[in-house]
Amino acid sequence: MILVTGVSGALGGLIHDGLTAFDDLTVVAGTRAGDGTTARRIDFDDPTTLATGLAGVSVLVFVSAGYAEDDVVLARHGAVVAAAAAAGVRHVIYTSLAGSGELMTIALPHRWTETRLAAAPFDVTILRNGLYADVPVGLAAAGAASAAATGVFAAAFGTGRVSVVAKQDLADVAVRVAAESARDLAAGRRGRHAGRTYELEGVTAIGGEDIAELLTGALGRTVAYRPVSLAETREALRDSGLEPYQITHALSLFSNVNAGLLQATDTDLTTLLPAAPRPVRHLVADAVAAGGYQSQSIGTISRGS
Repeated sequence: MILVTGVSGALGGLIHDGLTAFDDLTVVAGTRAGDGTTARRIDFDDPTTLATGLAGVSVLVFVSAGYAEDDVVLARHGAVVAAAAAAGVRHVIYTSLAGSGELMTIALPHRWTETRLAAAPFDVTILRNGLYADVPVGLAAAGAASAAATGVFAAAFGTGRVSVVAKQDLADVAVRVAAESARDLAAGRRGRHAGRTYELEGVTAIGGEDIAELLTGALGRTVAYRPVSLAETREALRDSGLEPYQITHALSLFSNVNAGLLQATDTDLTTLLPAAPRPVRHLVADAVAAGGYQSQSIGTISRGS
């Protein structure tokens, strides 16, 4: 049996949907709101749900649980590792962070979790996911109205670029690894992905100039990129409604892009996907077009999620 955590989220949902397409696999959804019928209740903040939720599971797809301060995330992840060991799970597949993000503030909980998993009594596969294409998609969508009015797209990218990947590609890799691992265990052999760490960096890097170019095509007017400082960005984020830790992570991302640290040089993505990675530039362009933009008429704009 395969259990996927966080199926109410975008990545977990895509992974679960992909696995349920296989008739030879038993796949269970894990979610905080699980009712025991269509999904098991898996609440990382309530460890009592983990013992029953992981019963009978052989392969656990452990989708990382961010959206909290580091100490909360560490407590959640530590509880999952302990519960999986106690429940007799045989193989855990964990969605971590790609190596290019090593100096970002979001990296700490991932590397801590990888260490805990390495010391556990089950086999482990680490999927070091690249940054989602949602990053430039969200920036393009959020900045389109201003760009249409002023001809300027402003962001704290400096001259740097960030390698990004389509979320569906990351889900497809997780589906392959989980399905093959489950089949290997059912055949009485150790999973072929056991003990492996895969770097799933995006093959396309996006910078401020690229987003401005895509906005130019979508809006029908020339859009120029204007770099802004981290201090200016911090001030803008202060009234954004984001939690303080989210502002910290956002500034860390921009700081790493500025330093040229988020452009990947190598990836396992192309060897694990059945086809070429999805073109992320199209995702950015589609996000702008989805707002109902015409050359002189701008509709409502919302951030990517």
